[in-house]
Amino acid sequence: MSTAKILADSGDWNRTQLDYATMSIRLGLIGCGEHSEFGHAIPLARYAATYPETIVLAAACDLRAERAEMFCQKYGFARAYQSSDEMLEREKLDACIAVVPVEHIPEIGIKLLQANMPCVLEKPLGVSVADVRQLLEAAKKTRTTNMVSVNRRFMPFLNRGMKWAEAAGKVHYVYCAMLRHARREPEFLRFTAIHALDTMRFIGGEIRASEIRSVGLAPSRWYDIHLQFENGVQGRIDVLPTAGMAEERYELFGHDFRVVITSPFGPQRSLRCYRENRLVLEEMAGNETPEDVIQGFYGEVSELVQALSNGRRPKPSIEDIFPSIELCFQLADRAEKKNA
Repeated sequence: MSTAKILADSGDWNRTQLDYATMSIRLGLIGCGEHSEFGHAIPLARYAATYPETIVLAAACDLRAERAEMFCQKYGFARAYQSSDEMLEREKLDACIAVVPVEHIPEIGIKLLQANMPCVLEKPLGVSVADVRQLLEAAKKTRTTNMVSVNRRFMPFLNRGMKWAEAAGKVHYVYCAMLRHARREPEFLRFTAIHALDTMRFIGGEIRASEIRSVGLAPSRWYDIHLQFENGVQGRIDVLPTAGMAEERYELFGHDFRVVITSPFGPQRSLRCYRENRLVLEEMAGNETPEDVIQGFYGEVSELVQALSNGRRPKPSIEDIFPSIELCFQLADRAEKKNA
């Protein structure tokens, strides 16, 4: 599959549509760590290079001055800061992206919301449901524009697969396999499996019932999660953090058809669609396709900029994502109680 085609499916849009924006969107970035670099700085720089008239990478901020300076030199941010307060005071930003340790997300998020600063925050939005609920209440009270970074919702293969399935018929069953290598951290289910659960909500809709079962012993425990969606669809997630390889796969099943999306991780990222025992569509990511495009980060940037340029709220918001986080934390609590 060509890079141009994947870019087109990543939420990008034609240059003629950009005429709605009367000025460039000024963006600031808080946090210049490894995830911020791959998940935000790289796609922001790619977008700015493609559409220089639409966004300005105004400032990057990190407690480590050398990291902020590096982001300026490597990715084109105009100024570096060590203090987010100073950056917010001095720069006239249209939006701010915050990529901070999970325990600090509610604090910085509430500060941005109360300052009426449109913001992008990282999942899982906090270390507890109570923390995340405080953030949700602040978002509702202030009505400040906000977005949560859940890149899988913007993966080109996933969105193309969902469209194909919609045209093929009614989906009755959805499945996710989340495989990783040597991920033995106890918070994996709570802080990483949220990706799989939220993507399943994105595919199947709201969830009305769930069950979780543990397999094996800590620290190499695996999980299978059964889901019942409000629309009658059934689903399952297998979470295998020590499976010896990194792969993530989403499958949609209906009568006489199946869709298999291998993305964002796997030996061959691809979309495969089957009908009546035949492979009718196959698309694979080539070596020339940028990782941030395959994994949905570029599409996420496109959604943010397009929304701000056209005066609408970007999706998904804190309110959109809260049910995913609440259920994921509840499942983790249930598993911990069973295994105590």
